[in-house]
Amino acid sequence: MRQIAILMILGLSVALSASAQSYKFDFTPGKKVKDGYVKVTPTDRYDEAKGYGYDLSASPDGKSKAPFFFSVAVPDGNYHVTAVIGSKRSAGETTLRGESRRLFFENVKTKKGELSSCSFTINKRDIHISEKEDVRIKPRERSKLNWDGKLTLEFNGDAPQLTELIIDRVENVPTIFLCGNSTVVDQDNEPWASWGQMVTRFFTDSVCFANYAESGESANTFIGAGRLKKALTQMKPGDYIFMEFGHNDQKQKGPGKGAFYSFMTSLKTFVDEARARGVQPVLVTPTQRRSFDENGKIKDTHLDFPDAVRWLAEKENIPLVDLHAMTRTLYEAMGVDESKHAFVHYPANTYPGQNKPLADNTHFNPYGAYQIAKCVIEGMKKAELPFVRFLRTDYEGYNPAQPDARESFKWNDCPFTEIEKPDGN
Repeated sequence: MRQIAILMILGLSVALSASAQSYKFDFTPGKKVKDGYVKVTPTDRYDEAKGYGYDLSASPDGKSKAPFFFSVAVPDGNYHVTAVIGSKRSAGETTLRGESRRLFFENVKTKKGELSSCSFTINKRDIHISEKEDVRIKPRERSKLNWDGKLTLEFNGDAPQLTELIIDRVENVPTIFLCGNSTVVDQDNEPWASWGQMVTRFFTDSVCFANYAESGESANTFIGAGRLKKALTQMKPGDYIFMEFGHNDQKQKGPGKGAFYSFMTSLKTFVDEARARGVQPVLVTPTQRRSFDENGKIKDTHLDFPDAVRWLAEKENIPLVDLHAMTRTLYEAMGVDESKHAFVHYPANTYPGQNKPLADNTHFNPYGAYQIAKCVIEGMKKAELPFVRFLRTDYEGYNPAQPDARESFKWNDCPFTEIEKPDGN
């Protein structure tokens, strides 16, 4: 009832049915407002009573080119977003991200007086599984945008602009649930990134990604924290669930542990629960670590866990994305030194408070995550997953043996940084 009250405050026309929820905002200067829209001014800051407003950083003032955020209180679900960007006053260049830095559009240029509509579908969730049970998130997740009660959009770029925003609840698109660890999770802060928050950029608004991955998780701890249970409450027939584990599972020791024992049991739980709901499971082998031998070749560090994933995929007739194999090709193509630029390798003082060098050979930076996302897409295509028909027309294919030149990759940092490495390795 609180959510309905918020929507009434907004003055929006909302039916009681969740599928009919619609939110429309007009950001143009002046008092005139489009019919059915809510006028937004720089003084409209987010608070729970109002249920919408600029958030996290300063409101745009029409002069600054700093990134800004806009949040709307919405229930769990998938939302079709249309952001009309551009301005009658000046040229712009806008990058659109959502929730915990999920990338949807990058470097969209608009001339003075030109408006461009960017549409995508985004998933929003909170920690509540039921009235009596919540996901047991980690302390560092409590400020994570993916887990709060609002949908937050980030407008970044060289000159970010926003004229109009339409957000509609949708039920009729396939949802791709991502389960995994720090190589998959939506990383909130620079310079960390993962493929799960980049893959969204390459698909149209006819499909939605819901990234439930979290740093440090293994397959069994993911289940134990209630993350799978929460995802299951949101699934519908025709959806997909991707599982990429192994990095942290291989560290578990003791009776019954191992790739073909406890790990296999946990993965089978994912598979069985998904299939019981008409959801297609997809297995993903773990990404390689940046670990070279003296000949410039990648050393396998995941023991028999990739083989276990491949074995289960064949035994259960489950589509497989062999990311382990593709990332070996990718890193070797980059080479020992150049591959550092795909990971969190930065000299001291690159980021605020960073008085020591960062040298992490497991976790990606935005450029690296972007390359890994393309590997995943090629795996999706090889597995002939039906939703690849929703790839955007500007996706030209990818060969891990010929990675994109990093000089061609443009990324505007979000305002928030973190020098503490994610959980797991």
